[in-house]
Amino acid sequence: MYEAMYYRQSAGTVICELCPHMCQLKEGEVGKCRVRVCQQQRLYTLAYANPCAIHVDPVEKKPLYHFLPGTKTFSIATAGCNLACLNCQNSSISQVSPDDVPAKQLLPEQVVESAQSYGCKSISYTYTDPTVYYEYMLETSKIAKREGLLNIMVSAGYINPRPLDELLKYIDGANIDLKCFDDELYQRLSGIRLKPVLNTLQAMKKAGIWLEITNLVIPQMTDDWQMISQMIDWLVDNDFQTVPIHFNRFVSAYKLEHLNATPKELLFKIAELAQEKGMQYVYVGNIGQNRYQNTYCPNCKEEVMRRSYYDTKMLLSDEGNCPNCHAVIPGIWH
Repeated sequence: MYEAMYYRQSAGTVICELCPHMCQLKEGEVGKCRVRVCQQQRLYTLAYANPCAIHVDPVEKKPLYHFLPGTKTFSIATAGCNLACLNCQNSSISQVSPDDVPAKQLLPEQVVESAQSYGCKSISYTYTDPTVYYEYMLETSKIAKREGLLNIMVSAGYINPRPLDELLKYIDGANIDLKCFDDELYQRLSGIRLKPVLNTLQAMKKAGIWLEITNLVIPQMTDDWQMISQMIDWLVDNDFQTVPIHFNRFVSAYKLEHLNATPKELLFKIAELAQEKGMQYVYVGNIGQNRYQNTYCPNCKEEVMRRSYYDTKMLLSDEGNCPNCHAVIPGIWH
């Protein structure tokens, strides 16, 4: 075990201050994340240097479409999660303790060395929510930064401001899962609240982190047209127009196996709505080849990036300019 950061002692308990759950734990108790445990008035993490998932992925799989396109990213995850999503596709590792699944010992410096050996340009903290292996992610990202690798956080964004501020000194890019735009539904679907996620989005944008957003459209749950419209309005009103947004197709999983896949036509209509309301880079995912997987210049409508699944053909200049009108397309290109 490794002593956790961000906790305080209180009347025979410890209070974890990493995420908004603020779990208050007595001796031997474990937080909602299944990762942080109270022992002898201290808080320890069970998720340090023991990843249960290690892969080399195309960065487009995160999904990140404006961040080092065409490069590989070294992806890691430990078991545990501070969400309880009904649709989780990684429930076999997210809804269990690190003690319950096979894992490999891989210290932060070894993660960086492995990423370099595979020719990766970045390290992604992903699959489960990396908030719960915060200390491991933080130490790894510090070393990666020194070695010239970029750091990517793929998360639901359910983290308190103080640990987030410390982490953002080392994170270069993020994809945040904005699950819906209704607090009651957020709690029913994932066991968390909406407002802290919005706070994370705003903090990342203010810190200059390259940010992309994913919204999974789940039939009978998050496919409400009025709610989606309100979500897009909030993004536009808060200056997220240039932040790429990915509307992804739901396929049956975990506790929502009884639901059908999202109709493609609905995803296209949502993408059209987002564009009409002012979002400049709108994508549709999990449906194979489609017109909303390419990138177009919002100024002249010229195609500037062409994608075939996870392969990207860059038509931009080296500086990220549209080849037709020379408008700057925002992103991390080098």
